[in-house]
Amino acid sequence: MTVMDVEPLLRRLTGDEKHAPSAFSTLDVLWVLYDRVLRVDPRRLDDPDRDRFLLSKGHGPAAYYAVLAAKGFLPPDWLDDLGGADSPLGHHPDRLRVPGVEISSGSLGHGLGLGVGTALGLRAQGRLEPRVYVLLGDAELDEGSNHEAIAYAGATGLDTITAVVIDNRSASHGWPGGIASRFAVHGWTAVTVDGRDHDAVEAGLRQAADGAPHVVVAVVETKEI
Repeated sequence: MTVMDVEPLLRRLTGDEKHAPSAFSTLDVLWVLYDRVLRVDPRRLDDPDRDRFLLSKGHGPAAYYAVLAAKGFLPPDWLDDLGGADSPLGHHPDRLRVPGVEISSGSLGHGLGLGVGTALGLRAQGRLEPRVYVLLGDAELDEGSNHEAIAYAGATGLDTITAVVIDNRSASHGWPGGIASRFAVHGWTAVTVDGRDHDAVEAGLRQAADGAPHVVVAVVETKEI
């Protein structure tokens, strides 16, 4: 299966066209994560040594649901009832209703802080192998809570966390020198890649090194306002 096979699944999710650009912006990165990088298995959802993936950008989850269905975490038939009264698939992911979802999200600015906490919790348990991945949008970085998480993770060398920022140039303020510099100034390793190039995204994710948190800025087409 390739990402091309995921697109028909994505088209089955209707009723949230407002967030379609947001969802589509994440599709290739999500596919690379679940197809090539994450050590997760739908048959062992509670494996304590699994990697954790946190979708902070949870207000457009259609691509997330489609990839989870493609990888066997949820039945594809669920995709035909997004937001229905009895559907597990809400317009924001619910970790109590959707298999494989680690956090309930949708309100922006919380995922990176939760990811830092998750990485600290795993370390406190002596679990040093699992890696925590957090996917954010570039506009979400305007939230001050992200600044605190970036500064803390960098200062403490929290090297089991990787942030992935989808950059569709929708942020209100931006950052001098670009998004990667915002993390690098706090001690993160950082790389900027083409967010539609699967090999580049994978290579960027695998550049994480000991002693520092890592960020991959995945540039996609500009969001039309």
